[in-house]
Amino acid sequence: MSQSSRVHSFTDDALGELDATGVAAAIAAGDITAAEGVDAAIARAEMVNGRLNAIQTADFDRARSSARSLGPGVFAGVPTFIKDNTDFAGMPSNQGSLAVDAPAATRNAAFTDQLLSTGLISLGKSTMPEFGFNATTEYESLPPTRNPWNTDYSSGASSGGSAALVAAGVVPIAHANDGGGSIRIPAAACGLVGLKLTRGREIIDAHASGMPVNIVSNGVLTRTVRDTAAFVAQIEQYRNPRGLASVGLVEGPVRRRLRIGVITRSLPGIPLDSDTHAAVSNTTRALADLGHDVRDIGLPLQKKDLLAFQEDFTHYWGLMAFAVQKFGKKTMDSTFDPSRTDALTRGLSRMFLRHFWRTPGAVRRLRKSEAIYHEAFANVDVMVSPVVAHTTPQLGYLSPAHGFDVLMPRLLAYVAFTPLNNASGGPAISLPLESTDGGLPIGVQLSADQGAERLLLELAFELEAAQPFRRIFDAVE
Repeated sequence: MSQSSRVHSFTDDALGELDATGVAAAIAAGDITAAEGVDAAIARAEMVNGRLNAIQTADFDRARSSARSLGPGVFAGVPTFIKDNTDFAGMPSNQGSLAVDAPAATRNAAFTDQLLSTGLISLGKSTMPEFGFNATTEYESLPPTRNPWNTDYSSGASSGGSAALVAAGVVPIAHANDGGGSIRIPAAACGLVGLKLTRGREIIDAHASGMPVNIVSNGVLTRTVRDTAAFVAQIEQYRNPRGLASVGLVEGPVRRRLRIGVITRSLPGIPLDSDTHAAVSNTTRALADLGHDVRDIGLPLQKKDLLAFQEDFTHYWGLMAFAVQKFGKKTMDSTFDPSRTDALTRGLSRMFLRHFWRTPGAVRRLRKSEAIYHEAFANVDVMVSPVVAHTTPQLGYLSPAHGFDVLMPRLLAYVAFTPLNNASGGPAISLPLESTDGGLPIGVQLSADQGAERLLLELAFELEAAQPFRRIFDAVE
């Protein structure tokens, strides 16, 4: 990988090479001020965003003002970005779409308050693809968001802007959310840690709570496991969810040896590429070397159930697009113009309308996936799988400019492993454990039963210690 294709902003400033925990500690110790950290993040953003295109809307002046009076929180004073689909008072939420020209939100989304209770200071909104429907942060007529590891490649999606900003060192942590892999896919593409929480672990977005099946989870993208663990522990202090055991603060590796099931096959007809298969194989060898009981468990569902699941989840994807097209003026903003949505949104909506009669059955089966997923952990503690079926594509491959008929089969062949956790509500984490010969990160996914985030984080700590994550500024040419 050439130096010109890789972009980062790490330098000898107040942020240095620190993760969010390190920045917060430096602020608390008086080694730096929050204002110095925010100024450093702004300078870094201005240094690289022209090449990455990861900031939707900047809010630098307010961030500087916020840095002068810190509140409590494990990340007090640490700079961050909020994704463009989540309301932050004073900023528009345009959902990554030219079809929306929203005014500034008058109040925070409920999760925004939970996020900011950690002490983070927002520098603005990060980019995303239209309504989060795509697996790359690309547009029909606007410049794409680029991957800092190689700017010819996708940063993933739908939290692609946040992923690019964290990977490039602009901020150490950023908001993300996941309705089909949108935390885990950009984490895999950009070499980050991305945890999709158990359904209900965090405050549910108002729009998501009204869905027939809530598939959306909010969280963060980070460069270290300890940052993700600290975030989970802190948001529990803000609101401890009903019906789920507390995760608490996870600070180190799992002590007991685990039963680990390995999945290297996806839906019939969706093969893994060689790099992705090798990444999972290398990880399973590392887990076996650590003393865990590793076994191949094939597919998490029966073949017929997997085929039905793909059809049902795709139909539900279409239902969400139809809801946007039909009711966007009411649910988002009166400025919404359905004629300006992209080919993916329009195509998904048309697909839904052709088969609308399938909706009750699809919803019923997606709801049942929670119990089926739980049963899959009867004989294993954790499942290991790819995040996606092939390595991060070059920009253009998943562009909505291709049109729906070209794009949709490509998306289905790429996003083959992540949606089950969204439908079932189970937690999963993407870890940057491997890379291609060309230096692009490859994420490996760990999944656990509902409510078992503590186990995932402990195993993630152990793998991070055994196979330290590559850093973009250390990458070998």
